[in-house]
Amino acid sequence: MQIQSALLALGATLVAAVPPLVVKDNYFINPKTGNRFQIVGVAYQPGGSSGYDATSPDPLSQKDICLRDAAILQVLGVNAIRVYNLNPDQNHDECATIFNSAGMYMILDVNSPLVGEALTSDKPWESYYASYLNRTFAVVEAFKNYPNTLAFFSGNEVINNIGTGATVPPYARAVTRDLKNYVAKHSERPIPVGYSAADVRDVLFDTFNYFQCAEDGKADDPSRADIFALNSYSWCGDSSFKESGYDVLVEGFKKSSVPVFYSEYGCNDPSPRIFSEVASIYGPDMTDVFSGGVVYEYTQEANNYGLVNISSDGSITLRNDYFALQGQYVKLDFTKVQGAKPPTAAAPTAPTCTSKLITTKGFNNNFTIPILPPGAEEIIDEGVKPAPVGKLVTIDSYVVKQPVSNPDGSVLKGLAVKVLADDQINSPGTNKVDGVASPTTGNGTTTAPDGKPTNAGVRPAAIVLPTLAMGAFAFLAGFVI
Repeated sequence: MQIQSALLALGATLVAAVPPLVVKDNYFINPKTGNRFQIVGVAYQPGGSSGYDATSPDPLSQKDICLRDAAILQVLGVNAIRVYNLNPDQNHDECATIFNSAGMYMILDVNSPLVGEALTSDKPWESYYASYLNRTFAVVEAFKNYPNTLAFFSGNEVINNIGTGATVPPYARAVTRDLKNYVAKHSERPIPVGYSAADVRDVLFDTFNYFQCAEDGKADDPSRADIFALNSYSWCGDSSFKESGYDVLVEGFKKSSVPVFYSEYGCNDPSPRIFSEVASIYGPDMTDVFSGGVVYEYTQEANNYGLVNISSDGSITLRNDYFALQGQYVKLDFTKVQGAKPPTAAAPTAPTCTSKLITTKGFNNNFTIPILPPGAEEIIDEGVKPAPVGKLVTIDSYVVKQPVSNPDGSVLKGLAVKVLADDQINSPGTNKVDGVASPTTGNGTTTAPDGKPTNAGVRPAAIVLPTLAMGAFAFLAGFVI
């Protein structure tokens, strides 16, 4: 173990980095290989949104916790995390370095549930002011230098019905514009900015068209989203591509001019989950149109979506959902999944913004977006002051300190982040640890470490699909988070 730790520490001094990805037309592209990139992600907000405040450590500010969780997620096989609430005034160098070393990207929301740190869906014009934008720009400053920063979300589920669709879209698009202009002026590389939508079919495609269209047909329109994502929970249990409505999503997004992916997925009714949708998301059903997805969520909270339980002493117990998801990943050929080239045919072009794009009565079809609030132009021109500065740093050891157990109480041995080579991205099987329970018995039936099937594959006679996407923090209906 001492030799292994020394080697891990030696590898850390090299500060190897994942390749910063780029957006080309409607795909994420790995510039080192020219291949398309599929997001294999997990939502990461230990404690939930309610646990966030300006004085407590945010999810990417505590080295030992990030190290513990990065190792667990690396063994699972993911290549990205989505983080919802961040404090730009805290230092994130160690955590960003740890996830980078583990071969994982970060998809980051710029808002928070705190007053003044999000655009409100009720009277959005009252929350669109310079100090709010300064806070979002500060998040950009804090994370722009990390090579594994994949994208920023300007908002999350703030448009979730026709009522909010009537007033919010111009302001949400304005925030997208402002973030893009800030990134263009102050970041050394392009970092895409987009929106995470609720999968509410009454307004989903109007929301999509509102964000992806281009004023005057110009694809470089700064108010146009670079990416579009959705929080979708329509595939429940042992469903299918058509029964879940995923086929409708593929049809609706097939002409997208920007990358589309799931910013959340993983219905938990029935529970425990079996994640049978993974085969469709990363298979021929969807990969021509979608760029992967983010499973909701890493930690078990009151809403019962967790892959792991965290105890008050910092120890972790892996849940059956963790093994079910891992079992679905290991069935896939990720060399093939991440090895696809973009098609040679001409990519779809951005439609011109016009009222004809909006099909739902009552949804805003006016594409005149608000001008910058007083004081905001100066912040964009001169930058946030003082600006947080992030950089990769040396990590002395990648060995996990906290106990991590299977559901039966058996402890994983030698758990550590495997430091990947320069330009290497994590994938299932990259990090194998002694003592991790077998993920599946086959035929989709999850097996607990004690060898007893969980019966997760048994589906009730009827499932009522949610009429609203659950969303990470949909209960905070008044905020873009």
